[in-house]
Order: sequence, then C-alpha cells, then structure tokens
Amino acid sequence: MSRTSRTALLAALGLVTATGATATVLGTATAGAATPGCKVVYQITNQWNTGFGTNVTVTNTGDPVASWTLEWTYAGSQQVTQGWNATLTQSGAAVTAKSLSYNGTLATGGSTSFGFNGSYSGTNAVPAAFKLNGVVCDGATEPTTPPTTPPTTPPTTPPTTPPTTPPAGTKADNPYAGAKVYVNPEWSAKAAAEPGGTKVSNQPTAVWLDRIAAINGSATSMGLRAHLDEALRQKGSGELVVQLVVYNLPGRDCAALASNGELGPTEIGRYKTEYIDPIAAILADAKYAGLRIVTTVEIDSLPNLVTNVSGRPTATANCDVMKANGNYITGVGYALRKLGSIGNVYNYVDAGHHGWLGWDDNFGSSAELFKQAATAEGSTVANVHGFIVNTANYSALKEDHFTIDDSVNGVSVRQSKWVDWNRYTDELSYAQAMRAKLVSLGFDSNLGMLIDTSRNGWGGTARPTAAGPTTTVDTYVNGGKYDRRIHLGNWCNQSGAGLGERPQAAPAAGIDAYVWVKPPGESDGASKEIPNNEGKGFDRMCDPTYTGNARNGNSMSGALPDAPISGQWFSAQFQELLKNAHPAL
Repeated sequence: MSRTSRTALLAALGLVTATGATATVLGTATAGAATPGCKVVYQITNQWNTGFGTNVTVTNTGDPVASWTLEWTYAGSQQVTQGWNATLTQSGAAVTAKSLSYNGTLATGGSTSFGFNGSYSGTNAVPAAFKLNGVVCDGATEPTTPPTTPPTTPPTTPPTTPPTTPPAGTKADNPYAGAKVYVNPEWSAKAAAEPGGTKVSNQPTAVWLDRIAAINGSATSMGLRAHLDEALRQKGSGELVVQLVVYNLPGRDCAALASNGELGPTEIGRYKTEYIDPIAAILADAKYAGLRIVTTVEIDSLPNLVTNVSGRPTATANCDVMKANGNYITGVGYALRKLGSIGNVYNYVDAGHHGWLGWDDNFGSSAELFKQAATAEGSTVANVHGFIVNTANYSALKEDHFTIDDSVNGVSVRQSKWVDWNRYTDELSYAQAMRAKLVSLGFDSNLGMLIDTSRNGWGGTARPTAAGPTTTVDTYVNGGKYDRRIHLGNWCNQSGAGLGERPQAAPAAGIDAYVWVKPPGESDGASKEIPNNEGKGFDRMCDPTYTGNARNGNSMSGALPDAPISGQWFSAQFQELLKNAHPAL
C-alpha cells in the first residue's frame, strides 16, 4: 500500500496523556507550512496474564490522505499476534499498521479504528510515540496500569467492536472478520439428527460442488442458487461468508481412487464450459453481490504434480498423465480467472498439508507450482486471496509437547520415525511458513491462510498431557504427539480422530480463519468397493485391513470399517469425532 506523498513534512512535538491503559497522542505542525498531524488513542481493552487486547483509533488532524501507515515501537516484550481492520507487521519491537482498501481515506478530522491481540511478559506499557505517514506524534507517556480484575485467560473472540464493514464493491482484507458464516442446512439437519449432534449442528461448513450435477441440485439436494438464497436469508443486515469447494478437475486426485471424479484426464473443455462457467454465472448474479463468497479451489490436485510423478518413490501413472497434459494447471488458472473477476468472490487455493508438502524437496517446488497455476490461462496472482491447508485431513493444528528444534540424547526430532525429516510438526507452523514462501514468490503481502480444523482435534482420554519419555527420540515424539494416526500419510476415515477448533476468524498471525471445510460426518471413501454413478473408486487406504504402501510407509491404514463412498453420511465417524473433540464439547 502506497504512502501519501507530501511536499513538506514537519515532525512536531506532541502531548501524551495516559489514564489507566489508554494513551492519547497529538501531533501538530509549524504555522505557515503544510499541516500534517494526527491524534492516536491507544486503548488496552482487556489484559490477562500473558496477553492483551487493544483498540487503536487514528484521527487525521492534517491534510486529507488516501492511505495511512501508523508506526510505533514497544519498550517491552509485546508481540502482536492477530489483528483486524489493518495489516499489522512487526520487526523486533517496531510495529507497522497499514490501512486496508476500505479504510485508507481520511479527510481532515476523519477517524478510523483497528484492533489487535498481543502477548507480553513483564510490563505492558502503552507506546510512548506514534508516527502517521511519517508525522511524529511523540512525548512522554505516564505509567499505565492494566484494566481492573483482569481475566486469567484470553477472550475467545476479539475484544473490541467488530471490524468496520468495507463499502459496497470493495473487498475485505479478511472476509471472515466481522462476518457470520453460512450454516449449510443439509449438513446441519444430518448432524442434529445424531445423538449429541445438536452441540455442533449450528457450526458453519462448506458446500462441496464436486460434480456438475451439484450446481443445479436435485429433488433431494440443494443446488448452488438454493444455497445462496438461503445464505441471503441467514445474512440479515450483517455480513455473511459462504464457503464453496470447487472440486471437479479433469482426472481429479490422480494419486487416489476414493476421490476420483466424473471428468476424464482430457476433458478440460467440459470442465470450463459445463462446470466453471455456470458456477461463475451464478456467483456474478447481482442478487448475491452482498455475500462474501469464499471458494476453496481444487483440493488434492496440484501437489500431486510434485510428489507423485516419475522420479518420486510414490509416483503413479495417472499423475504422470496429468503432469504431461497440463490440465490441472490449466483448470486451476481458468477457475481463478473466472471466479476472481467477480467482486465479492475470495479465492483460496489448496496447499496440501505439512504431512504432504513439509519436506524440503516438496515445499518450495509446490509453492512455485502454485504460482504457475495462479498465472495460467490469463489469471494473475491478484486472483488469489489466500491458500488453505489441511483440507479434509487430520494433521494436528499445533503440537505443544515437542518442536522441530528439539533433540533427545543428541538426536534431532526430525530424525524420529513420525517426523521423518519433515520441517514442520503441525499445520499452524506449516501454514505460516507456506504463506511467507508464497509472498516471497510474488503473492500479495496481505495473503491470508485458512486451516481446516474439522477433524484434527485429537481429544478424548488418549490425548497426551505432557511430553513423552526421553528414552529415545521416538518415545519422546510418540508419547507427546496429539496426532494419533499410525502414519502421517494416512488420510481416510481415521480412527480416534476428533473435531478440532471451532470455526473462528483471525485466530493467529497470517491466518484468516479456522474453518470446517470438510463437513464432519461425511466419509472420505468407501471401506470396500461400492458401485456408484459419481466416478468414485475404491481406495485400499480406506480399507481397515490394508497394510499400506510407499505413501504411508507400508503401515496399516487406520481407517474405520463399514464406510460409505466419499461425501456420504457416515454416522460412526461423526460419533467418533464428537467423542474425541478438542476443545471438548
């Protein structure tokens, strides 16, 4: 975001007053010069033992500006962890907050607000000085005290007023901020019909458009327009996000069978004209312009072109075909261009998960492939609002009992059988690292990440409460890890899995939201061959008796028995997820 150009910029001393945990900072200018100036109110709205919430109000007392940058430096250990209504970055003690597309214009006397949560140790003093677009508003801040009766735990939602709504026709930096998220009534009804299901049946989940027929729906299933009409009803006067999974590439999911699709490897023409074009036409209907439509574009496809092609130990002939014909890249680029041209659509591209792409020889190559797809078929990186990780997978959000830098008796955690030289131990660290890599390749610096937490809670009585014994690096990792899969490569209807973090906006730095994209209770694939008209095959990784392959280290599959084909309701899995939910229900 560009800074406002000024012909004369004078730094002037200001006056700072502080009462409790609020500081007001004024800036003035010498008479006869241009009149840059600002007023900043920095208010700690609540504080707990290791963290705090803050609301910052910026008033422009100088010339009008088209965008703004606010800067300050902490005197202590404070670290910004999540923010809203501004793009916040921190280098050491220095923090920079930049305006977004909808709140950058400030007339003389105009104000705007943003907020953030932070962590600290020791004292949590209000910053002594601020700069707005280079205008210094400084002085000596009096000692401050935190709010009275501080809570011992952080709030579950941002403590400040919900984020400002962008004007019509502009995009939010984070579409989830300040918005409700669509509750799919079809999934909600199935969940509510299960014993205990009403505890989660009001949670938002994504709508999967996994075949052409799903666009129009049927007598027994809602089509895309029906979902969008229902979303308008749920929206009311506020903002609402609708989550769609765009999932029907030619030769879909070339390394597995359970999620194969209806289009053959060469049917890129049908993909464009019978699938993407009709979706785009519906989403572009002015009737739905007030919705924030988040698309998750083509899960489980692009990474296969890195990990499962000739020269790799997990190569498949089908993936070689898709790499050679280029239809994954062509299809994703086309979808991004068509959908990205619609003003209220936010495209998030699938970026696998740490147990797939976290190794050195997968990570960078995959990021480069994502950029290749984002710039194919006339698309640009501007059509990508962000990326999503762990879609329909089970990788733990954050492993608390070991880190990638730990060692046991001189042996690195990376050498454990579970980690197996991966660079990451969980999805949060992977998502943040992948985001940084993608930004370095030219994606927008405000790129947001989503993490699917629908089935990665791993709670219940078997959840470890401490690190494992330090006998060996394997006992240390295995004894402390939350993820209880037999192998990190297991992906189908996993035994012991639980619901993860509930959907929420801006939960961590660089993360737009935790989401439930894979609706809990919908099968990953059939545990035995079941004829169907959706093109979905039988994958032995969904068979609980299967002893594995190179992709899961020749381990047992860990799958639940008696599962239906992918996407169909699987009551036993839903009950397993409820029982092992973390946080517990």
